[in-house]
Amino acid sequence: MESMRDIDRAMEREIAKGSCPLRFVKIDFSDSPYQEIASREKLLEVLSYLLRTGDYGRFAGKGTGNNVYMDMKGRKAAFKRTRSFIDRNNIFSAIRRYGKKIKPDFDGHTYLETVRCCFELPEREQEKYRVTYDGQETFALPMSDKYILGLYTHCISARRAVPEDMDIPSTGFSEKERSIVSLEGVRDVLFQCLLFDTIKCGEGMLYADLCTIYCLK
Repeated sequence: MESMRDIDRAMEREIAKGSCPLRFVKIDFSDSPYQEIASREKLLEVLSYLLRTGDYGRFAGKGTGNNVYMDMKGRKAAFKRTRSFIDRNNIFSAIRRYGKKIKPDFDGHTYLETVRCCFELPEREQEKYRVTYDGQETFALPMSDKYILGLYTHCISARRAVPEDMDIPSTGFSEKERSIVSLEGVRDVLFQCLLFDTIKCGEGMLYADLCTIYCLK
């Protein structure tokens, strides 16, 4: 596995080739980052929304191609961008098959976690990437596959480090939620994605949601 130093060097090379210099800063937990998934039907609905398929295909837009999605290649998880509805639908089918193998328990043991990944652009670069889309101010962020996957790696590395960096007992989470934050109560990751197509900006930062479906012990 590549070290973070190697990943950062690769990202610098991608900036030199034209990727925008979006930088990872930190992750944030909101006051209510957890949603219980209490049925198979709810699971399929959540997957459809995250993948912008089925009834939620209307949420796909120009930025959806920047989203990073977990796919299953045999027994191993792979993370990738998608180019089309067909790509996302294929991932939906692969995750459904994976779900049959790991058998999520819908009696209080399957949860969606949503945390914010915080990024920043150098101040001198912000106007360069600022655009108006459907009457809303946002950012167009040209990034290579390698650069986006580098950002994703920073996000998941920061999420894994949360138990070491966070005073979990004082967060106000329930006992079960604390077990998810610490990852001690997690049996499997059913699905994960980083959503750049709903990116928000404020306080000098850009925010994208890192969404993970956990199966608990």
